[in-house]
Amino acid sequence: MPFDGITISAICSELKSALINSKIDKVYQPEADEIILNIRAFKNKYKLLISATSKYPRLHFTNVQKENPKSPPMFCMLMRKHLQGSKIVHISQKDMERIIYIDFESYDELGVMKIKRLIIEIMGKHSNIILIDKETNIIIDSIKRIPSDINRYREVLPGREYIFPPSQNKANLLNDSHIEIHRENEQLDLPLFKYIYTHFQGISPSSARGICHMANLDYNMNVTDLSDEELNMLTKSLIKLESIIKEHNFIPYIIKSFLENEIIDFNVIPQFIDEQFYRVDKLHSISNMLEYFYSQKDILDRLKQKSSNIRKIVSTNLSKLVKKEKKLNREFNTAIDSEKYKIYGELITANLYQIKEGEAKVHLLNYYNPDEEYITIDLDKKLSPSQNAQRYFKKYNKSKTAKREIINQLEETRNEIKYFEQVNHSLEIIRSMNELEELRLELIEEGYLKKRNIPKKKKERKMEFVNFLSSDGFTIYVGKNNKQNDYLTLKFSSKKDLWFHTKDIPGSHVIISTKGQEVPESTIKEAAELAAFHSKGKLSSQVPVDYTLIKNVKKPSGAKLGMVIYDDYNTMYVTPRKDLYEILEKNKETSHS
Repeated sequence: MPFDGITISAICSELKSALINSKIDKVYQPEADEIILNIRAFKNKYKLLISATSKYPRLHFTNVQKENPKSPPMFCMLMRKHLQGSKIVHISQKDMERIIYIDFESYDELGVMKIKRLIIEIMGKHSNIILIDKETNIIIDSIKRIPSDINRYREVLPGREYIFPPSQNKANLLNDSHIEIHRENEQLDLPLFKYIYTHFQGISPSSARGICHMANLDYNMNVTDLSDEELNMLTKSLIKLESIIKEHNFIPYIIKSFLENEIIDFNVIPQFIDEQFYRVDKLHSISNMLEYFYSQKDILDRLKQKSSNIRKIVSTNLSKLVKKEKKLNREFNTAIDSEKYKIYGELITANLYQIKEGEAKVHLLNYYNPDEEYITIDLDKKLSPSQNAQRYFKKYNKSKTAKREIINQLEETRNEIKYFEQVNHSLEIIRSMNELEELRLELIEEGYLKKRNIPKKKKERKMEFVNFLSSDGFTIYVGKNNKQNDYLTLKFSSKKDLWFHTKDIPGSHVIISTKGQEVPESTIKEAAELAAFHSKGKLSSQVPVDYTLIKNVKKPSGAKLGMVIYDDYNTMYVTPRKDLYEILEKNKETSHS
């Protein structure tokens, strides 16, 4: 769920229970639109992250160590002046809006007690952190200054009165969870979830779908189609949600996909989640949930940014190679057609006595054709019949040589296409900077990327493979890129280990470490499922996976990284189970306990 009114209610509840009467030790501003408050609360110390970034605006406790600028920005200096040493006396949310208030009590130079209010507006690209004097409602400053030429409705500038963002005239769920729907209202001709998030404050589209799930209603059904019974079910769900929020019965969950085991979302209302389709991991606190979710998002964003150059190189090369393959196929088809030149030469040679010099065409019986039809052959009038035959033999030999070259080029081009498709697959499953660096080094080795000027080469880092424990206790290894695939298959594994790969589909090399033992069918099936999952065919059913002993896998001379050939193999058709990762992870946990 996005950082909507429900999430804000949950984090406010957590902050209130920890921070009331705590004191501000230090204020930092590591980013242009982000501050961190170091807080001392009795025997505990906290770091409160408040972010007004356009992409991920939020606030929560954090343990992340961020580097601060050598010279603190002006807003940071101002915050230190007004807040350092002050006491947090109040934390609240404006209705169910995405606005948080934190009130600080401090004393001025004359010993007069003052209340400063920090207003955090969580509104996408319009997010802001604003410090005001609570008594006068005058803005002291904000992390983003908004003059009238940017926003005519309200200025956010020092000395101006603080004005709330424009009201959307939505109902507050905590005051009015009852829905009255007049079916004759034409404006209600819209999906149910859309009606919910446009009707209530702080409800995101994601939360609106969750409310429909609570009520066992199709979120896409038209509002005007609701029966009285369905309307009653919806109202009960809203009342239930109201109760959860008022009583602070939030439970922090990270939502992951079953197959990829990747983070999809977070949620604080368990009733919103359909566990039939997702895996849910419960966390210890709202802040823990938010920090985990956004840190993973940050890693993926940075990976996407850092890999953009590699993605462009792969895309450009693949596009060129596909065009080259099409061109070579056309040339090959032309070369195949050149067999006729040999026939022309032989027919002319066999009929030299019948052909007169200076003829432009000749009609001859084609005894190579089962029907023995006559064909017309063009001649060069300047050449003798014998010379015309030699002319066609030369054309045939030239085409035959060209055809051999085209076949070689086609094989080379197709292998290169396979290689880049494999690199593309590696890019899709990269989840760390180390994996990205391995892929970058691979492309340098293959000559597709220029080598950067790097200081003296460091000792090569030991490769760390993804590994799983099968239901029968066998370790299964998975390569994440071509360098890992090569090392795993050709160096790491033993000859009696089992090797798996999807048939004719880009994917990872998967190895069962057999330790010389016979491998049960259940482990073979799990390894095949992992191979299918770590391939382009992971969302398909009945994916063909070849498997054989490592001793049957060879790397041809001059082949690119990750490219191998194999024989004496079996093929298994598998559909990866959605809970496969969970099962194999539990096996590892059980073995360590």
